[in-house]
Amino acid sequence: MPSAHHDVAQIRLDNALALFDEFVHATVKHADAATLRGLERRFAERLQIQPSYWSQIKGRSRQIGERLARQFEQLSHKPMGWMDEPHGSAAQGASALQAEPEPASSLPQDDDERFIVGLVLTYYRRHPQRARTRLLDLLGEVLAPTPPAASPAPKKPAPIDDPHSLWLSSQAGVAPLKRKR
Repeated sequence: MPSAHHDVAQIRLDNALALFDEFVHATVKHADAATLRGLERRFAERLQIQPSYWSQIKGRSRQIGERLARQFEQLSHKPMGWMDEPHGSAAQGASALQAEPEPASSLPQDDDERFIVGLVLTYYRRHPQRARTRLLDLLGEVLAPTPPAASPAPKKPAPIDDPHSLWLSSQAGVAPLKRKR
């Protein structure tokens, strides 16, 4: 059974990531490509911490202590103690320990991936039907296994001692010459 300290650390991490998601959604809502770059750096500046420190928190090599939790709440305009309580799907459904975490591989891992996800979301929110059609077409081309080219089955090599077979096999890959006009 995990300790209460571990539970608070996990809750604070989850809430810090939720704050980052809020920041991204507020920034991406009507943003262009230039605005989307450097979101993590700007988020860290907003919370008055170093971008490397934010990276360490996300990477779970640092925990959010009491003072930092209060700083996050104050600068994000959240009530005192907000960082210590579960929010989102874990609070609405089962307890935070029973909630199924989203696989890390499906979440954007860096600024480039968040930038692409933000662009796709912005496009989809502005033109949902067109975006769905075009994205499915594009992803279908990229993700679907390419069918083998409709080429005839490879022919067995002709025996060398049969001159007629040798002549036919040499003609197989040659296009006829065009007539001069």
